[in-house]
Amino acid sequence: MGASALLDAALETATRVAPTDLSVLIMGESGVGKEVFSKIIHALSTRKHNEFIAVNCGAIPEGTINSELFGHEKGSFTGAVSDRKGYFETVNGGTIFLDEIAEMPLDTQSYLLRVLESGEFLRVGSSKVQRTDVRVIAATNVDLEERVRKGKFREDLYYRLSTVPIRVPALKDRREDIPVLFRKFAFDFAEKYRMDPIRLTPQAQFVLETYRWPGNIRELKNVAEQLSVLSEEREINEEALLQQMPHLFSRNLPVISGRNGSSGRNGNDFQEREIFYKLLVDMKNDLNDLKALFFELINRNNLQMPDLSGYGGLRPGLNFPHAEQQLSRPEDHGYGEQPDSTADSRKVLPIILEPGKTGSGYDRTDVEDAPLAMEEIEKEAIKRALKKYNGRRKEAAEELKISERTLYRKIKQYNL
Repeated sequence: MGASALLDAALETATRVAPTDLSVLIMGESGVGKEVFSKIIHALSTRKHNEFIAVNCGAIPEGTINSELFGHEKGSFTGAVSDRKGYFETVNGGTIFLDEIAEMPLDTQSYLLRVLESGEFLRVGSSKVQRTDVRVIAATNVDLEERVRKGKFREDLYYRLSTVPIRVPALKDRREDIPVLFRKFAFDFAEKYRMDPIRLTPQAQFVLETYRWPGNIRELKNVAEQLSVLSEEREINEEALLQQMPHLFSRNLPVISGRNGSSGRNGNDFQEREIFYKLLVDMKNDLNDLKALFFELINRNNLQMPDLSGYGGLRPGLNFPHAEQQLSRPEDHGYGEQPDSTADSRKVLPIILEPGKTGSGYDRTDVEDAPLAMEEIEKEAIKRALKKYNGRRKEAAEELKISERTLYRKIKQYNL
């Protein structure tokens, strides 16, 4: 359930691969619903009338996992009092879902690779080759490529399993689906126990949407069920959430301690406003310092200052005569011919300073419209960097302090 674009992409991949017999690797954090995706693939496949079994590889002891998956012969080890069929034999023709595949031992990985490549396996303690026709869907909540690099997972098995990878988004990446999922869980719980379903106020819904949800959908379902049981009122507001589940209000933000150790919604609001106010004051002070430095550089280098009558927000922080009036002739300062100021009063001459030079050391400058939009400034910076390095994106990206991938995206965005 949900309208997230990331969820739609994962579902579309699952429905496209379902009719085939390709192996699928489902990736995602714990609690996002990877097993649900495996059931979707099985239900839409040609094997839907055959068996489906989910096996948690991390829950089976290392010494018995081979027997669980592939079976064993009588007397093959202590306690093997009879023959036993493994999952790959009993689910022949169906689908087997291997959850937490990263926890599978290396020797078991080699057996699984043989099943995927040829459909053959050996029972523990047997020399007779068995055959099976099972579709394997694997899932992991860790980075398998990292485990391959560390030698804890077979590289050939990784590529065999990830024929079609599906990445299930975390709940924090699909916050727009949180109200829908919460309502579904609340109604399911109310119907099961024959009670009125709980509802969220807009403020309580906002709290859920801004929580980070480390347990993902599993945690959201747990919250819905707890609130259904513990809350006397069927309408859950912000105060009820704070009383029943204060951890939902935890944020990874700096918080100023309340006076006398007090806490609560009003105290938290005041603290957050104080933080933002302090931030704005600091930004304003930095901007004033920057203005003062700007006009001081103009004064010291005897540079031309454009007419600022049209820009009320840009005023010198110090009393510099050069900042308030135009010099008589731009040619005297090496700027060359200047456009008529009456034609466009909003033209600004950018001032460029280099160590050891004064205004007379420059012979030209570009005329640009001001104030410039951030997009125009960014575009111009990219153009200059590309021109400086003759179109070499890697060196231009290093100059701009961004990644080469970001630079490539910006080049396409600005059609450079």
